[in-house]
Amino acid sequence: MKSTLQKYLVTGATGHLGQQVVADLVATVGPAQVTAAVHTVAKARTLQAQGVNLAALDYADVAGMTQAFSGQDVVVYIPSKTYDLQRRINEFENSLQALQAAQVPSVIFVSFYADQENDPFTMAPYYAYVPRRLAGSGLHYAIIKNSLYADPLVPYLPELIQRQALIYPVGQQAMAFISQADSAAAIAALATKPQLRDAGQVYTVTQEESLTMPELGRIMTAVTGHSIGYQPVTGAQFQEIYAAEGDGAELASMYAAAALGLFDIVTADFAKITGRQPENMRAFLSRSYPESD
Repeated sequence: MKSTLQKYLVTGATGHLGQQVVADLVATVGPAQVTAAVHTVAKARTLQAQGVNLAALDYADVAGMTQAFSGQDVVVYIPSKTYDLQRRINEFENSLQALQAAQVPSVIFVSFYADQENDPFTMAPYYAYVPRRLAGSGLHYAIIKNSLYADPLVPYLPELIQRQALIYPVGQQAMAFISQADSAAAIAALATKPQLRDAGQVYTVTQEESLTMPELGRIMTAVTGHSIGYQPVTGAQFQEIYAAEGDGAELASMYAAAALGLFDIVTADFAKITGRQPENMRAFLSRSYPESD
């Protein structure tokens, strides 16, 4: 007798978000129903410890991906982290071929809310292109867009305390955030709820309010006990400051989008998917900041 249990595969499963999605799926459906697709299986010891299945996944190998996707009921596609636009497109085109060849019943594409036609972010063309490719693919799918991750703010706090100010070049525009834990919870929940997926639905997960930088600075001040204001630099200055980290230009282009008011989107989609409210910024920082009470 054929099992009615659904099988779930998560790409990018060794990344911070991917690991959390896998963990949430394991907690919901059990490890035997979950496959973590990874580039290097030998490096997936943490995932192996959870008892999940492992599959090697090379975005350049359509035949190999087809084999990995075959027999899966839901594929959660988390894109690679590269800022190389053409590489990301090639990876998705290959993945799309494999998803179609494997006749995967349901696909969840994990996206980002920077996909507007006038968005100057380096990766915006990619996030705008994928939904259109999925729409004509013949696949059943849903798209879940993340807002900005709140998590990078935590290791950034010591620098902000030293600067005594946020420096994002976004003017008085607000930005919406979501924690990776909440993002993962929403992705895993969406994957396991057929009534919310499979018809081209598009969701954007955010906290309940967007924040201007002065508002974010006041929250950080309350959490850390150190005064953090807002002294924005120019986009060019921001790019130069973080050039040594290798992504200064890309980050500057992202905040250029925020300065146009494109990142202030707030929705109730998280609650619709999960049945609860997302963690707000103050609660997240208070829980995450090592020196907070």
